[in-house]
Amino acid sequence: MRLPYFLAWVALAVSACAPAAYDIVLVGGTVIDGTGSAGFRADVAIRGDRIVAISRNGVERAGAERVIDVTGKVIAPGFIDIHSHLNPLLRLPEGESKARQGVTTVLGGPDGTSPWPIGTYLDSAATLGIGINVAMLVGHNTIRRTVMGMENRPPTSQELAEMQGMVRQAMAEGAWGLSTGLRYLPGAFSDIDEVVALAEVAGRAGGIYTSHLREEGLDLLAGVAEAIEIGRRADLPIVLTHHKVVGQPMWGSSERTLAMVDSANAAGRRIRIDQYPYTATYTGIGILVPPWALAGGNDAFFERLENPMLRDSITKGIVFNLVNDRGGNDLSRVQFALVSWMPELEGRTLRDWAEMRGLPPTMDTGAELVIDAIRRGGASAIYHVLDQTDVEAIMRHPLTAIASDGRLVQPGEGHPHPRWYGTFPRVLGEYVREKGVLTLEEAVRKMTSLPADHMGMSERGMLMEGMIADIAVFDPETVADRSTFQDPHQYPAGIDWVIINGIVAVDDGVFNDVRAGKILRRQNN
Repeated sequence: MRLPYFLAWVALAVSACAPAAYDIVLVGGTVIDGTGSAGFRADVAIRGDRIVAISRNGVERAGAERVIDVTGKVIAPGFIDIHSHLNPLLRLPEGESKARQGVTTVLGGPDGTSPWPIGTYLDSAATLGIGINVAMLVGHNTIRRTVMGMENRPPTSQELAEMQGMVRQAMAEGAWGLSTGLRYLPGAFSDIDEVVALAEVAGRAGGIYTSHLREEGLDLLAGVAEAIEIGRRADLPIVLTHHKVVGQPMWGSSERTLAMVDSANAAGRRIRIDQYPYTATYTGIGILVPPWALAGGNDAFFERLENPMLRDSITKGIVFNLVNDRGGNDLSRVQFALVSWMPELEGRTLRDWAEMRGLPPTMDTGAELVIDAIRRGGASAIYHVLDQTDVEAIMRHPLTAIASDGRLVQPGEGHPHPRWYGTFPRVLGEYVREKGVLTLEEAVRKMTSLPADHMGMSERGMLMEGMIADIAVFDPETVADRSTFQDPHQYPAGIDWVIINGIVAVDDGVFNDVRAGKILRRQNN
């Protein structure tokens, strides 16, 4: 009788040592692993939050909790959006507008603006539960405003030390680096020495520096040069974020800016780029006002308008920007997006507003309407001022990652830029399948391993055994953005499954509010 008992014991022991069945097996798809290498037919198996097997010969399906047939689809790493506006995160924690694009990880706090304190904000998001992985930069504008308000002057030594302490605190609380918005207030009032002093703190903690350049129009080359110099002096990696060429007078200048990036990298610097795939920008209407006029905030601005000489200078400055910068020398190129005080303007242009008021559509009229909009509480707008040739040149550069510069959104909220809904599917549909600007493998690399490398993130961005199971499955023949400048509130097509930390968040095109995301603090990744 001892032999049967012994055999039973051996069977139990073998069973206990055998690997557990897979949670998810993706079968029949083409793996594009994010490295830029050619795709290959393989099955992908997931256990817990990890990819545990990728096999060209198939993996064992028996006992798997779920087998998903993805024949004809691409299995790619989840997309990493390294320029994302997460202001509504605590209100829209599910992150549907990101997940439906195949985005599994986002880096927030760009353009110099971030929550403060970073640690408290991340703790709140973690407690609430989030649908996508969230990392955060600390914003220079936020720090400067906290310490100095809207004052147009250099910081005192005490103020600079306080700002450096805030960067140090943010990095200790999990920030991935420092962002600046040197075209926005109050960052526009800072000089390069101030920025370098703060960037050095981030660099010593292992962080990166991302820069909304001080100028992206007529002084674009100076803006790029300044960012490169900040990286050199502070000795840290930099990202020229949402790199673009604003305004007709500068169209074609991407050839020179990309050459500057190549030259700096050849000299030993670490200069990287991110970009959204559209010919229009998006920001507040105040971008058309000379920064000096807004020093001290709106009350000071309105007081200056009472002075005829200052008002004349302000108006001329707005006209200059309407002609040479984000106005595109045509009031029809400025399209209202969020207008709380007059929602019927959303989707209409500055020219439309002039005509509604019976005014001639001149640049002088445009300047007066910009001032009126600020008086009423401000507005956001879409500026159709980029050239397709520059967009494609920047996209082709091997160090350019795809990033949305989009805000979390849900249908019905204002008239957003279509990048909020469609950035990543747009690249795969228009710039890969239709135009051939990128190969499919290169496009996936620019959405996955390249942004992960920009950040210094090690466990996401590639499909390899042992990596975190963040995965996007899409149909290369149908993937496309649906959001347009006329009808923006539309989710994309062709993103069929999205898996975040091993949990299915988009299931055969249907979004699941499973809150599978995690807070990613730099020191833990």
